[in-house]
Amino acid sequence: MIYLIIAIILSVTVSVNLKLLRRYYTDSYQAIVFNYPSALALSYFFFRPNLQAIPATNQWTLFFVTALMMLSIFYFISKSIQTSGIVITAISQRLSLIIPVIAAFLLFDETFTLLKFIGLIIGFLAIYFSVPSGKFGSKNINFWYPVIVFSGTGILDIFFNHITKFSNLSFTDCLFYIFSIAAILGFLSLIYLKITNRLGFQWRAVFAGLLLGVFNFGSIYFYIKALKIEHDKPSVVFSAMDIGVIALGSVVGFMLFKEKLSKINKVGLFLAIIAICILTFA
Repeated sequence: MIYLIIAIILSVTVSVNLKLLRRYYTDSYQAIVFNYPSALALSYFFFRPNLQAIPATNQWTLFFVTALMMLSIFYFISKSIQTSGIVITAISQRLSLIIPVIAAFLLFDETFTLLKFIGLIIGFLAIYFSVPSGKFGSKNINFWYPVIVFSGTGILDIFFNHITKFSNLSFTDCLFYIFSIAAILGFLSLIYLKITNRLGFQWRAVFAGLLLGVFNFGSIYFYIKALKIEHDKPSVVFSAMDIGVIALGSVVGFMLFKEKLSKINKVGLFLAIIAICILTFA
């Protein structure tokens, strides 16, 4: 389980880095864009993608949409961490497995059991209790960042679940193509923002982004390694990763950044762990 522990630590380290961007007046979007060249270079070095395997047209389309979603959701994750904190953002990200579970039932005709239903109910209660301000319908934009993270990450999970089923490309090959497209889209957006005088270039954002890419890729790499080693019990790896990130994120948020949760938020944290366990093993 050493690989899984490293993946959890690196995943929380990504959150810590995103939290620190605001403290040091660093443009989070620029940093996120520059994280992709690092992730791309490392994926080429460690995954050794088979570039002779050319994706089909529909696969390129899915890669493009996935890359665009990754770039956008990464930005909203940074905004959620900076405004709502590491703990609430971690809960929003990890509880997003609710969306693939619902999609599997509605779109792919999977069996819907009573245990899954209970897990979904507890999961939705966890989200409700975890979100800042405690009420849906809030006009405060900070309230909506965790909600966007939850829904966007869940949709991304559906895309990645579909990508894993490709027979002509390995998952790591697909990741390389997605990182490539995300880097291109990111740089094109920065060029546009610069031309329209809506971007002040920051070298510190470049360095922060390159470092962020190392941690981001590392969390993915070691997570995949853990799944390969524990291939006979992937559900254990899934749940351990989700619960580990929430638990370690909570410790870091409380101790390092003095994040405060209301009693209702703490109930949401507890329910989130229960929901993850139920949905993973149901």
